[in-house]
Amino acid sequence: MHPSGIVSPVTTRRGLAARLRYLDSPAGRYALAEQGVTARTVRSWMRGKATPSPVSRERIDAAYWWRRREMEIYPVDQSHVDAKYARPLSDRSITVRYIWPDLVDAWAAKNEAMVDEIWDDVITDLESDYAAYVYVSSVGIGA
Repeated sequence: MHPSGIVSPVTTRRGLAARLRYLDSPAGRYALAEQGVTARTVRSWMRGKATPSPVSRERIDAAYWWRRREMEIYPVDQSHVDAKYARPLSDRSITVRYIWPDLVDAWAAKNEAMVDEIWDDVITDLESDYAAYVYVSSVGIGA
């Protein structure tokens, strides 16, 4: 089972630290900037020179969840496959914001054909190991 997000709330030291670590990347810093948080302020928090206010914690949390709105793809469970037949596969992550509304609508309408079509579009972007993700036993969506 793969977690769907950081469990500790942003109001706790652990939750705040986990979110800041998660957002410590160009994409994460962009997400923070989209929430109105400056790079200088983030550096101050990361160095422990300042503590985010309640409003800033809300912004950090919003940036974290905005950043989490991508599809993480996990390959087939090969734990029951004889070792000589198992393939080395890694977890993949791909942003699907461009089709997210269509995917949610198709999922909610139980439109399997549309979900399948969207899935084909998504995995085409994976390029390598494409075949490892064509046939899936389940798909989970977390936002």
